[in-house]
Amino acid sequence: MLENRQQRFRFSEAPIWDLQRTYFEELGMKAWNNDQVPQYITSNPMIATAYAEMIFGFLQDRAGNGDISETVTILELGAGAGRLAFHVLQKLCELRDYADIPLPPFRYVMTDLPFKNVEGWHNHPALLSFIQQGLLDFARFDAVHDTELNLVVSGTSIRKGDLKQPLLIVANYFFDSIPQELLYVGEGQIFECDVLTELPGNFDQLKPSDALKAMVLNYEYRRAPEYEAATYPYRDVIAMYQQELEDSHILFPVVGLTCLERLNQLSEAGFVLITADKGDHRLDNWKFAEPPELILHGSFSLTANYHAIQYVLERRGAQSLFTTHHYKNINVGCICMLDNPNSYANTRLAYRRCIERFGPDDFFSMKEWVDQHVDTLGIQQILAFWRLGGYDAEFFIQSAKRISSLLLDISDEELADIQNGIHMMWSSYYVLEQRYDLALDAGLLLFEMEMYEDAKRFLEISIHADEDEPVPTVLYCLAICCYELELEEEAMEYTREALVIEPDHEEALALLNALSEAE
Repeated sequence: MLENRQQRFRFSEAPIWDLQRTYFEELGMKAWNNDQVPQYITSNPMIATAYAEMIFGFLQDRAGNGDISETVTILELGAGAGRLAFHVLQKLCELRDYADIPLPPFRYVMTDLPFKNVEGWHNHPALLSFIQQGLLDFARFDAVHDTELNLVVSGTSIRKGDLKQPLLIVANYFFDSIPQELLYVGEGQIFECDVLTELPGNFDQLKPSDALKAMVLNYEYRRAPEYEAATYPYRDVIAMYQQELEDSHILFPVVGLTCLERLNQLSEAGFVLITADKGDHRLDNWKFAEPPELILHGSFSLTANYHAIQYVLERRGAQSLFTTHHYKNINVGCICMLDNPNSYANTRLAYRRCIERFGPDDFFSMKEWVDQHVDTLGIQQILAFWRLGGYDAEFFIQSAKRISSLLLDISDEELADIQNGIHMMWSSYYVLEQRYDLALDAGLLLFEMEMYEDAKRFLEISIHADEDEPVPTVLYCLAICCYELELEEEAMEYTREALVIEPDHEEALALLNALSEAE
């Protein structure tokens, strides 16, 4: 029998962090297949539109200051599957082209720890046009150590002081997934929480995701006077915790703060941080906090301590924007570490418009309800929510059957809106390695709507992308599309293909007879 073994670590040095790193380095972009690691809430078109609006506001503010010659670098930390970057760039370019006003040039730099991700982005067809326009570059970046960015496409590096414009940092699901310290505040004193790990005997043979599941964590407290020393760089926030908290466990983001400090040195003009996470910026949410529990999803995540980040940066002159209402699923913030941050009115107004008034957290709360009640919605409610979410593919997949069931009772205008929505959705669809056949769903619905030219296009995309043998019903639908479009030769070809697979397909046999008689 294999015996469990126990080891003691400082929390930020526990084996969970090496397992986290190995998990992502081994899987690369496959980590996000079929939402094994959550990504929808922080990378859908709605949140991307909100981010694009804030970035556009920032570009307007820089132009208003006369700073339009130097390029603004938008740096995404932990870009993961790449979906957020794609949607942000698409929406930002739309805003730039629509406004047609003088703005500084910009480039978006996607970064992550695994080089497999960098290679995956570089080869992704949806990102190619942005690369060709010089709007997109990539870099491997280790948030724990790296001090510069080595760009893959341009072959250049960004080092200390190279940027003349402020650096614009995007960090979604980032601070909750990098190493943190675990502190305990009790009777005005600071303790470190060491973690005791119970490891199964076969631990070294387990995959990272299985090892995380098998690991048992317990905590022991150790006095840590070094945090209370006057020389400790984050002494002010620690002192405030000593005064305001009791019997509270604090995830303290030393790695996150030092990462921001290193990135700040790249620019002569400061930075703006746009970030979304399961994280708390209110001190009350840390009062009497229990020891953290790992949230497992292949990898793991913890709660991000936005309060500490906000407190430290505001003491250094930053202005922070978080919602006045409490968040439910995801907390979106914007921190401006700039000279005279209050002068960035367009940036602040965009946050007010797109986050404070109604933002990604509100949208996701609504989406959870809509997902459960989609079968009760009318076509106008479906169209309205689809527009609100930026014609998101996931909602279309969930609602396609309901739309189909409503087709007999909807107007020509509503049919046209569905058709337009499908085109909008397809133009902003970022393909991941998962078994979503979006083109098939779109093609079959358009076929039911008797929009045969569009149906033919999407159904042909589906069968050419699918390595499996075509389904006879899809081939028959294609044959009908061709027949209605007076493409008799193609109609005959698709009909015969369907009958090779299913010789007794009655509708295909009838169509074959009709086509033969027409010759």
